[in-house]
Amino acid sequence: MTPGADALVLLRAALGDRVDTSPASLAAARADKSGHAASGLPLAVVHARSVEDVQQTLRIAAGTGTPVVTRGAGTGLAGGANAGDGEIALSVRSMDRILEVRPDDLLAVVEPGILNAELNAALAPHGLWWAPDPASRAISTVGGNIATGAGGLLCAKYGVVRDAVLGVDLVLADGRLLHLGHRTVKGVTGLDLTSLVVGSEGTLGVVVGATLKLRRLVPGEVCTIAATFRDVRAAAEASAAVTASGAQPAIMELMDAASLAAVHALLRLAAPTPGAAQLTVQTDGPAAVAEADAIAEVLRRAGGTVAVSHDRDEGERLLTIRRSMHPAMETLGTALIEDVSVPRSALPAMFDEIARVEREHGVVIPTVAHAGDGNLHPNFIFEAQPDESGIVQAPDHIWAAADDLFRAALRLGGTLTGEHGVGVLKRRWLADELGDDQWELQRQITRVFDPQGILNPGKVFAR
Repeated sequence: MTPGADALVLLRAALGDRVDTSPASLAAARADKSGHAASGLPLAVVHARSVEDVQQTLRIAAGTGTPVVTRGAGTGLAGGANAGDGEIALSVRSMDRILEVRPDDLLAVVEPGILNAELNAALAPHGLWWAPDPASRAISTVGGNIATGAGGLLCAKYGVVRDAVLGVDLVLADGRLLHLGHRTVKGVTGLDLTSLVVGSEGTLGVVVGATLKLRRLVPGEVCTIAATFRDVRAAAEASAAVTASGAQPAIMELMDAASLAAVHALLRLAAPTPGAAQLTVQTDGPAAVAEADAIAEVLRRAGGTVAVSHDRDEGERLLTIRRSMHPAMETLGTALIEDVSVPRSALPAMFDEIARVEREHGVVIPTVAHAGDGNLHPNFIFEAQPDESGIVQAPDHIWAAADDLFRAALRLGGTLTGEHGVGVLKRRWLADELGDDQWELQRQITRVFDPQGILNPGKVFAR
C-alpha cells in the first residue's frame, strides 16, 4: 500500500464516519474565498469533534508521513487552508463549543470552530464581547482568526486578534498537546509562544482551544458619520487628518469610487456621485457624541460632505455598505482580493500608487481601506479562465500588477499583509519584506515545531 492509502485505512479505523471522502467534500476542501484552489484532491476530510480526534489524526499523519492542512470555515483570502493532492484536510469546524465564560476575569475558553458572531451573541447576556471584528464575522471562525492574525473594522481602537488572545491549546505535528499562554492579565514566563502561534497559518500546530481576552460591552451612544469626498485621495487625506487630530474612532472605513458604485448597485441603492469616495466613521462610548462632532468638523474642513447619525440602526445600515464589498466584487468579475498595510500618514500616497498601477498595467483595482489603521484591500478584477481541472488562477498580467503594488507598499514603509496572511498567494514576496536571514530563521522555527514538515506544506515559507 502507498503511504496515503495506509493513512486512509488507519484514519477510518480510528475515526470511523468522521473521515469523509465524498467527492463534494474533497472538492470543497481545495479552495477558500480567495478563489484560488489547490492542485489535485485531498486524501480525505477529517471532521474532528474533539481534541482526541485531532491528536489521533496527527499521530497517523506523522506515522505515515502524510501532509495535513487544517481548515475552519474556509473564509480565508490567501489560500492558506486549501488542501490538495494526497493531503489530509483536518476540519475543526465542528469543534464549536464555548467551554467557559468568566465575567469577573474577562475571559472565555472556546473551541476553534465557533463563529465570531455566534461567540458574541453568547457573550452579550454576560455584558461582554470579543473585539476582533472581521468583515466576515458572520461566517469566520475564531480558530481561523487566530491562524491568520485577523483584524477587521474595529481594530484601530480595540486591537487585532493578537491583542485578544491570552493562550492557545496546540496539538503538535506528532500529536502532543501543549497549553500555551496564561489566564492572567500579566504573564511573561518564558518565550511568548502564544503570540508566535497567532498568525502562523497552521504551520506550527493545530489550535484546538483558545483562552480569549474579553471586554465589557461599551456603554453610551454610537454615532456614525458618512462623509463623501470628490475623489479617493481627498478621502485618504481626510482620514489622515482625523488620525493626526488625536481622535480615536472605533471604525473608520474608506471606499473608493469603484467599490462604492459596485456596492450601491448590489444593494439597489441610488448611484453615488461619479468619482466620489466615502469615509464611514463610527464613535462609541460615553464621549461618542462629542468625538463624532469633532471628527465631523475635521472632515468638513478637509472638503467632505458630512452627515452624522445617532441612530444605531442607521449606523448598521451604513456599515452594511462596507461589509458588502466582497459580494459586490463578484458582480464585476473574478477578484484577486489583496491586503497591504502602510503607515496611516501614507494612505494618500498609497492610493496614488494604486491609481498608477491601474494606468500602467491596464487593470481595474477597486479598493477599500481600514483607514483607521492603514490597511488597504485592493481588488484586482479579471475575467475567469478555468484550466482543464476547473482551477481559476489569476493571469500573469494581474500578478505583474499585484507585484508592482506590493513593492509600492513596501517602499512606503508598509507590509504585504495586515490581516489575511501569506498562505499561497503571497509566499513569493515574503523574503522581500523579511530579508533572507529572517526568512530562513522563521522557516527554521517551523521545523522545531514540525520536523517532518507535514503541517500545511507549501504555504508561507516556500519560494
